[in-house]
Amino acid sequence: MTQKKGLGMGLDALIQSRTRKEVKETADSAPGDVQVEAVIREVKRNPRITLWSARSAAVLRYLKKTQPEFSISREASDLIERAVKEKYPEIWEMFSELQ
Repeated sequence: MTQKKGLGMGLDALIQSRTRKEVKETADSAPGDVQVEAVIREVKRNPRITLWSARSAAVLRYLKKTQPEFSISREASDLIERAVKEKYPEIWEMFSELQ
């Protein structure tokens, strides 16, 4: 197996980091509680997501430079949460314990 280098390894590293037990639990169980619990455990370890949007990045960086105390992370989190909650309300409720 050849070793990959560069930026593309982020997702591969996350996928490969799952233990065999987690994979088996997910595969053997019915959809629902076990999958939700596995996602919650994963998100508690690493809640970060990565986005690629040049225009959005430009707008947020402009605001950072022109508005005192503007937080790109806080604004991006607020925008994403509102959009995800609106688009996937049933799934959003499945993770109500995460604040």
